[in-house]
Amino acid sequence: MAEERKRRVHYSGKYPKKFEEKYKEHNPDKYADEIAHVIDKGSTPAGMHISIMVNEIIEFLDIKPGQRGLDATLGYGGHTRAMLDKLEGNGHIVGLDVDPIESQKTLERLRNAGYGEDIFNRKLINFANIDEVAKEYGKFDFILADLGVSSMQIDNPERGFSYKIDGPLDLRMNPTKGDSAADRLRQITKEEFEGMLIENSDEPYAKEIAEKVFFRMKQGNKMDTTTELREAIEAALAYVPKDEKKEAIKKSCQRTFQALRIDVNSEFEVLYSFLNKLPEVLNPGGRVAILTFHSGEDRLVKQSFKEFYNEGIYSDICKDVVRPSKEECRKNGRAKCTKMRYAVRS
Repeated sequence: MAEERKRRVHYSGKYPKKFEEKYKEHNPDKYADEIAHVIDKGSTPAGMHISIMVNEIIEFLDIKPGQRGLDATLGYGGHTRAMLDKLEGNGHIVGLDVDPIESQKTLERLRNAGYGEDIFNRKLINFANIDEVAKEYGKFDFILADLGVSSMQIDNPERGFSYKIDGPLDLRMNPTKGDSAADRLRQITKEEFEGMLIENSDEPYAKEIAEKVFFRMKQGNKMDTTTELREAIEAALAYVPKDEKKEAIKKSCQRTFQALRIDVNSEFEVLYSFLNKLPEVLNPGGRVAILTFHSGEDRLVKQSFKEFYNEGIYSDICKDVVRPSKEECRKNGRAKCTKMRYAVRS
């Protein structure tokens, strides 16, 4: 029997199209020059995450060796590492995350960088449960919460966070628990979806999008993928003037995916719980900094800080939001909508 002929592996070209090939995080040494070039252009390399407002956060938190801290949203670990460096080997930080996939990679990066269990621990727990964490580790001298979605999650089509890439319409921070965004669309009514779009993302075309999405589902379209939802949004905005349509569709896609993500992960409920428990897990003089990325989040943080300040629970809060510098926004386009608020425990 003749030996089976092997297919020749075709050259994939200079610019790989598959996400797995673009995921530079797996081999940063090999792609060091390309990564630097992408960052310099103001973009984020696929599979990587550039932490936002690191200098402003470190300056405010004023971390001292020997202190105990909490990174409520571990993510890629960039903020965590900067805070660990300020401890100078003396103290401890706990990093929380509900994403078992990306947080495991972050844990391995930090361990490889020399941060052992004596100075850093990761816990797979929602930051709404910071009271449970404080029972185990004690109260904290500084806390950070970055409420943004990590670039690693956005870039991975399997997670369904981006309308730009075809993938399952998932949007769960922990893909092993709860209902996906596709599941949620099958569970709610058209009116509930319209309300979700308005409440979670101030979507001006909420009625049109909800009608088109549910019309297509009624016609047999399962709305299981990011592409199917994006195409429904495009169809809903077909009447928008040609010179406005491209930008309108882009913004509506961003807001629709945001609204679904907030709903799927109960983000407002989680944040509300976190904010209410913050004072009881901070030591006197303890500091908390929170990064928000849309008006709903920022409104909750602002109201909570103001109420506790008026009650004398916080001795100081920021009167105006702190924004990233123009230079940081130039280098990292995902920083542009960031707002930082802070508070100090009495």
